[in-house]
Parts: sequence; structure tokens; C-alpha cells
Amino acid sequence: MPKQRITKEMVVDAAFELARTGGMEQVLVKTIAGKLGCSVQPIYSYYKNMEELRRDIEARARNFIQNYLASHIDQEDLFRSTGKAYISIAREEPHLFKLFILQQREHISSIWELYEAEAGSETAPAIARQYGLPLSKARQLHLNMLIYTIGLGTVFSVSRPGISPEEIFGMQEGACQAFLAQISEEDEDI
Repeated sequence: MPKQRITKEMVVDAAFELARTGGMEQVLVKTIAGKLGCSVQPIYSYYKNMEELRRDIEARARNFIQNYLASHIDQEDLFRSTGKAYISIAREEPHLFKLFILQQREHISSIWELYEAEAGSETAPAIARQYGLPLSKARQLHLNMLIYTIGLGTVFSVSRPGISPEEIFGMQEGACQAFLAQISEEDEDI
């Protein structure tokens, strides 16, 4: 019986599944080889070091999360449904959520650069329309809610047996109302 050829895709698939089920601390050459039923040699033939493999796993996680979010967003309520989708992925895929959130972002030196790199271009205009806000205020609201939601998602992804989604969604809604009130106060002060 001929030996099965281990491809780079098979290595990434195995490493991704290990990261998904147990976190990046489970992604070791030895555990990948065990999952594939091979020696460590094929893994080293594709990757000089674990950092290279980590980048491929992070790219896979980013793609997975983007696809998840896209399939869970209601275009009629883009803003709220995006926040809820982030919380849902934190609950359903806690290891991938942490991997996604904690991955290195190169060339970011301000919170607005991070916002520009991470936020979808359609959300702020949708928020502006929904709440009757100028685009600059909608962007500020979106940024505040992204920061708040990522924090909640992180707490959600590390708590066991877990905080109820309803409690988390209620906190998101309360924060949104508080941020909207702050924006209204700023407008009144002008």
C-alpha cells in the first residue's frame, strides 16, 4: 500500500482543527503529526518554523470568522446583528475568537488606524442612516461598540459554564444607548 502524501493543505487543516478545539497551545509539530498519522518531516518540509504556520492558521481563522459573520448578519439591522454575531462566535468558537482578536496587527499606531483596518466600509453609513447621525458620529459610535463588543466577547469566550447570551446582548444594547446619549450631549454642548 503506497504512503499517503501529506500536503501543505492537510498540515494547515490539522493545525487549524487543533487550534479550533484546544487553542494555539495545542498546535505543536508533534500533535499535528499525530493527527495526520505521519512523522514530523512533512510538516518541517512546508514550514521553517512555527511562526510561519501560525500565520497560516491566523489567516484561516480570520477567513472562518469573516464567513461566520457574513452568514449571521441581518442586512436590515447591520449594526446590532454584527455585534450579536461577534458575541455568538465568541461563545461557539472561543479558541478561534481569541486567536482572531489576539493576532498581531502590523502597522497600526492609532485606534483609528485599527478601526480603518478592521471595520467594514458599509457599517458606519448604515449606522448613520439608522440613527440619523453624521458619518463622523456614526463612526465614533461604531468604534465604541466594536471596542465594547470585543471586550464582552473576550470575557464571554473565557467564562465557564458561561454568561447567558441574553445578558451579554442586554449589555451591548445598554452600551449602545449610553454611547448614543453621549453623542447627543456632545451635540447639545456645541
